[in-house]
Amino acid sequence: MKRIIKFIIPFCLLLLAVFLKIFVEKRELVDPDWFDTFDKIGSILLIISIAWASIAVLRASKKVVLSKFDTSKEDNLRQRKFLTQFNIMESIIYFMIVLISIGASLMLFDGVRQLGISLFASAGVAGIIIGFAAQKLIATVLAGLQIAITQPIRIDDVVIIENEWGRIEEITLTYVVVKIWDQRRLVVPSTYFFEKPFQNWTRSSSDILGTVFLYTDYHVSFDALREELTRLLNSTSLWDKKVNVLQVTDAKEFGVEIRALMSAKDSPTAWDLRVFIREKMIEFIQKNYPDSLPRTRVVFEKGDGKDNPVNEQQNLKTSE
Repeated sequence: MKRIIKFIIPFCLLLLAVFLKIFVEKRELVDPDWFDTFDKIGSILLIISIAWASIAVLRASKKVVLSKFDTSKEDNLRQRKFLTQFNIMESIIYFMIVLISIGASLMLFDGVRQLGISLFASAGVAGIIIGFAAQKLIATVLAGLQIAITQPIRIDDVVIIENEWGRIEEITLTYVVVKIWDQRRLVVPSTYFFEKPFQNWTRSSSDILGTVFLYTDYHVSFDALREELTRLLNSTSLWDKKVNVLQVTDAKEFGVEIRALMSAKDSPTAWDLRVFIREKMIEFIQKNYPDSLPRTRVVFEKGDGKDNPVNEQQNLKTSE
């Protein structure tokens, strides 16, 4: 019903415009002195009705086209790519329709037309001033066009911007809205994505690797940790069964750094998987290797009949 109403209103305006431009004059329904006024009103209504109908057709076409693209499924890269391009181009077309309609309506008046000619004749210095003033706006609009063409980001992409994790919720010609994980919205100009580095976790695919770092004493059994990691991954549906790696990535005077690497189908799932593995691995170490947890020790050295306490942060051995 709403779609029908959207098309009825511009159609009624079109009929009214035709009535004012043709039938009023031909049927001599009003005083001839008013013919020019009614003709201009009819022309303006004609322009408005055409612009309105064009926007209504574009919106109806968008709903029909987008109904064939399901962005809720996991592998939705093609759908998101098309949706991003369509939304930006839609904004540009709307802007052009409104701009052309206003310009065509104003050109119907002789005074405005003469003013436009005089402005064009003296637009040298003014054009330069306006150009400098609108430099950022033009750069932002061009950046929006570049996003539509090159697509460094797309609708529903997972990104890290300003140290915030979120999803691309909306892309317009001048700005981008990022939905942060805690329901906040981060609004950034389109130029940001060409001036500053950012992370796009779903640029080519949604699957992602997750890491969990553990810090233990040198006495821990790495083989036991690998077996426990495999058991935990096999016990959860969060793991996509692609990557399962546990490695010692660093060895320091206070202990060792262990990295568990795993894969998931997308970034939210990877986050839940990392939290699950981190918690269960710490519980495993607490239960089976309590002496291998990081600790700060006080070493007592015997000398001259007195025990001299020496504070040393070392985990290699304890001297008594």
